[in-house]
Amino acid sequence: KGHRDGVVSVRFSPDGQTIASASLDGTVKLWRRDGSLLKTLQGHTKGVLSVSFSPDGQTIAAASQDGVIKLWRRDGNEKLSWKGHSERVSDVSFSPDGQTIASASGDGTLKLWGLDGALLKTIQAANIYRISFSPDGKMIAGACLDGTVKLWSQDGHLLKTIKGRDNLENDENSVLSVSFSPNGQTIASASKDGTVKLWNLKGELQMTLKGHEFWVYSINFNPDGTTLASAGSDHTVRLWNLKDIDPKTLKGHQDRVSNVNFSPNGQLVASASEDETVKLWQRDGTLIRTLSEHQAGVWSVRFSPDSQMLASASGDDTVKLWKVDGTLLTTLKGHTDSVLSVKFSPNGQFIASASRDNTIKLWSRDGRLLKTLKGHEGLVNAISFSPSSQQLASASEDSTVKLWRIDGTLIQTLKKHKNAVLDVSFSPDGQTLASASADGTIKLWSLDGTLLDTLKHHTDWVNSISFSPDGKTLASGSRDKTVNIWSLEGSARTLRITLKRHEGAVNGVSFSPDGRTLASASDDQTVILWNLEDLKLDTLLNRGCDRIRDYLNTNHSFEDSDRPLCDKILTQK
Repeated sequence: KGHRDGVVSVRFSPDGQTIASASLDGTVKLWRRDGSLLKTLQGHTKGVLSVSFSPDGQTIAAASQDGVIKLWRRDGNEKLSWKGHSERVSDVSFSPDGQTIASASGDGTLKLWGLDGALLKTIQAANIYRISFSPDGKMIAGACLDGTVKLWSQDGHLLKTIKGRDNLENDENSVLSVSFSPNGQTIASASKDGTVKLWNLKGELQMTLKGHEFWVYSINFNPDGTTLASAGSDHTVRLWNLKDIDPKTLKGHQDRVSNVNFSPNGQLVASASEDETVKLWQRDGTLIRTLSEHQAGVWSVRFSPDSQMLASASGDDTVKLWKVDGTLLTTLKGHTDSVLSVKFSPNGQFIASASRDNTIKLWSRDGRLLKTLKGHEGLVNAISFSPSSQQLASASEDSTVKLWRIDGTLIQTLKKHKNAVLDVSFSPDGQTLASASADGTIKLWSLDGTLLDTLKHHTDWVNSISFSPDGKTLASGSRDKTVNIWSLEGSARTLRITLKRHEGAVNGVSFSPDGRTLASASDDQTVILWNLEDLKLDTLLNRGCDRIRDYLNTNHSFEDSDRPLCDKILTQK
């Protein structure tokens, strides 16, 4: 406590021993880490919007609504003051070498200054709000209120304009903060839309972090780039562990990867591709073997419940059964067109296949045809067994989902989708059915056919869905190149995070048996393994409390009863 109005900018000194805070009360205050006040820097006639330490920690720069930039020594004595903008100065930052100061203003300019206040360069930058130097000082990133992030070279040349949304007219798309990762390869942006986005230097979206309920107005990487902190107007600070959710990419296929599946024992990953092969990978990404007996693209692959067999479905109209050592056991023939999906029943007794010939076929484990299910008016894209193995759901190009008994009796038809249904899955408890469609939605159904919810966020076909083993999370892969992770806990089913790393449509998603990893298969010829541990509440609580426990114990403004806050949370969860 100490400021008489809102605090809008906070910075640590490079040595971590001093904290500077800028306030709308027109002052900058310097604090020790224990919360005790060192100095109050006065002189601005209006609110201070930004504060920055020089790399050597000996100079403090402040930018104000009065259009003035001030420099102070760390002892609190003012060094220099100048007015070079015609409107408020919203941000100020030192270059990494400490020789240049950049300022952003409401007058639509970004200015570069020498340490003596001499103007070095004026860059036209409409709607500029916040700025950040790259670690090598060769680029400047700007967060703009028009919903864009702009990249300039140090000489003022505009390198790239990154658009977070197609509709830039909406004020809710305004970008409020921008930050380079310590290695300079990633740019993080924070927006009024409540999201944090990670971009590469080409301007390609790598990941969207969604968790804040309202504006995100500040972001910052930790020194090694493994954690990103975001502060929101929802009164929360969120810590994102980027190391944990950094994906592993499996490369080896020569064409689009159409499907992916974890083995039930969690040790292997199988991928199916249009290159006519199935590949088996270790969980660490090592390629074990390639199965290459199909005569056309492979559309689907599944492990048996005991992890000892594989089934693959192909455009050559067949299903092949394999041992995991690569031995071909048998070829199932009977479909008259491409086989698009294959599944083992949970009890391991049956195999179901779905085809472009509009039928579903049930086979014994040894490959005998038991039954053909007919009823769809279009090709059948996907099938799913209930956990009891007594029911089967099918998804079709005719825009319906059909629910069948294992004896082939049609139970009911679900008709709410507006376009082809591309995937279907039973929840682990068998009480809910999820369907994914070319209409861009995911629908959740009770087994009596009642529509429970419609999940909307993808901007193109939803190709694949997968329930987590505990049924609390749903993953979806889309032709929009993203993977969405949905929370199904409680009645408010919400989007938790959007993962963006693929460069093509995402055709398949599969959770590992322990729920810690998600595999995704894409048109970009890769499989990506995502570590989802960072999304768990317990992990976030522990990590967040590790970082604030010292603050709780040393800050004088806290009551003694508040200091064990983290201990209470972690024992009550």
